[in-house]
Amino acid sequence: MHKNFRMLAKTLYGFEPLLAKELRNLGAGNVSEGNRMVTFDGDLGFLYKANLCLRTALKVFRPIHSGSVFNEKQLYAQLYSLDWPSYFSAATTFAFDTTLYSDTFKNSMFVSLKAKDALVDKFRAMGHKRPNVDSRSAQVRIHLHLQNNDLTVSLDSSGASLHQRGYRVATNIAPINEVLAAGLLLLSGWEGRTDFLDPMCGSGTMLIEAAMIACNIPANINRQDFAFRHWVDFDAQLFDKITDASLNKTREFHHKIIGYDKAPSAIRKASENIQNANLSEYIILERKDFFSTQKPTKGPLHILFNPPYGERLPVDSTTFYSKIGDTLKQGYPGTLAWFITSNLEALKYVGLRPSKKIKVFNGKLESRLAGYEMYQGSKKNKS
Repeated sequence: MHKNFRMLAKTLYGFEPLLAKELRNLGAGNVSEGNRMVTFDGDLGFLYKANLCLRTALKVFRPIHSGSVFNEKQLYAQLYSLDWPSYFSAATTFAFDTTLYSDTFKNSMFVSLKAKDALVDKFRAMGHKRPNVDSRSAQVRIHLHLQNNDLTVSLDSSGASLHQRGYRVATNIAPINEVLAAGLLLLSGWEGRTDFLDPMCGSGTMLIEAAMIACNIPANINRQDFAFRHWVDFDAQLFDKITDASLNKTREFHHKIIGYDKAPSAIRKASENIQNANLSEYIILERKDFFSTQKPTKGPLHILFNPPYGERLPVDSTTFYSKIGDTLKQGYPGTLAWFITSNLEALKYVGLRPSKKIKVFNGKLESRLAGYEMYQGSKKNKS
């Protein structure tokens, strides 16, 4: 029986409540929101489940040590005190990632180097060979967080960021981050209960994440590797059990998920990614210019899209955003339409009053997720 321990999951700005809700729904204990992160309790099996199922987490950390350090000797001593061979073997490559908010320690590379020395020395002192550092693709990553003089050492259980789902091999310019796409879908209220349309689908990320939410498919089921697989205490049988249990909770989806794009290359790439995600039976792709379309279904429709920022569709923002508003007004009654933009000034050209505007970040760009309710008939008839 595995004991519970404290964990920390990193996320994007504004997604903390989404991640906290996901964790509670998965069965986490003592869930607490922070700044771009959520802490929670769970056992080893839950750590596996969190990595496999969380849609809005970027990383899941397992803290293994905390203490106060005021100089490099104390830093070395605390890192040396840890029983590193109990976490991973000498045959495993490793790397340190350091985050600093400290007046005492100002160079993250120096801190990582000092930590590396302590770890390697500890392996040798315990009669083991020295493990090798691999800063690019280490099998085990260790995270150091220094807030003033408070040190936290954590094992990065994820490895590569969890937005790297494993299904996307073909991309267009600046494809949307998968975690961002999933979070936008959840913020927009998407639960898979209506038809869905992404009218500017690019390489298909929004469509795939929408289908995975609708069918309750684990977010990272297509991913090939997690860092915890390289830990000494990795329990392959438990991981398989968690995976099977998560897949048994998938559900059928009885509506349509449709993607448009005017670029043949985008449709081709989206099709390839959708096949990689094993979701071809749920998603319909069509080469169409959104501005020449009308609502493709009769019932309620949920739209969410990420308009291009000039790479594939070089038009001036006034015309482009006006055409978005005109197309929605003229051809999409009975629709809940959302899109994300970092061009905050351009929103006024849509010509519609958004029912909701949510502040998010697309990379480093401050953006808005804007939602518009397109009523069937007049709004008065709906009141």
